[in-house]
Amino acid sequence: MDYLNILVAIILGIIEGITEWLPISSTGHMILADEFVRLQSSDAFKEMFLVVIQLGAIMAVVFLYFQKLNPFSPEKTVRQKRDTIDIWLKVIVGVLPAAIVGLLLDDWLDEHFYNYITVAIMLIVYGILFIVVENRNEKRRPTTTSFAGLSYRTALGIGIFQVLSLIPGTSRSGATILGGILLGTSREIAAEYSFFMSIPVMFGASCLKLIKFGLDFTLMEAAILFSGMITAFIVSIMAIKFLLRYIQNNNFIIFGWYRIVLGLIVLVYFLS
Repeated sequence: MDYLNILVAIILGIIEGITEWLPISSTGHMILADEFVRLQSSDAFKEMFLVVIQLGAIMAVVFLYFQKLNPFSPEKTVRQKRDTIDIWLKVIVGVLPAAIVGLLLDDWLDEHFYNYITVAIMLIVYGILFIVVENRNEKRRPTTTSFAGLSYRTALGIGIFQVLSLIPGTSRSGATILGGILLGTSREIAAEYSFFMSIPVMFGASCLKLIKFGLDFTLMEAAILFSGMITAFIVSIMAIKFLLRYIQNNNFIIFGWYRIVLGLIVLVYFLS
């Protein structure tokens, strides 16, 4: 049974690695996955696992963007180091709204919104929004095409959109990318800024869950957790690279339709 749990952890790691970065809601997919491939463990461990597995996904961003996000790199000029620090300051500004609201309302949000109806509705609503926004912006040119051109006001605005992702089914990457596009950023900047904001957000959420759970793991529980994290790390690298290639010549409409279909599947499955 324990080795079967490792297989389940790997499957969940694959789902996490794909859905965390594409704007299709990792929570919605995890809820569906839990109906078919379920960890045979305590509720406390499973709740912690589904959050802490994100650490693997975060490390994929750190791995891919280490040079760009490292302000102490000896290969960078003084100007480039300042630009890197500027990126981090904008990330902090963007993270603050969700961090404040999340810390204050974390348990309340889980209690009232962590259910299949909320997830399904959010999948459908934001799917429609992606289609509407992309059609609206079809002939518009973005006003922000680089991080140097990303103002702190816009960064804060995207951060406010990220607050919406505290409601399960919204998708953190979906909310921030949608917010970035609405505020005039290019798809590339919206996506990368979403990746960068995920580092403190997901790291903080994972640490919070670990503290609540405690560090008293059995050897098998540690193996299950690390199996999921390592899988999420590997798959995340592929998912991020795919998304960056995809948006060079495509919009997010296909993800909008995917969200709508998935939301309807969630509703039909649980209602039936």
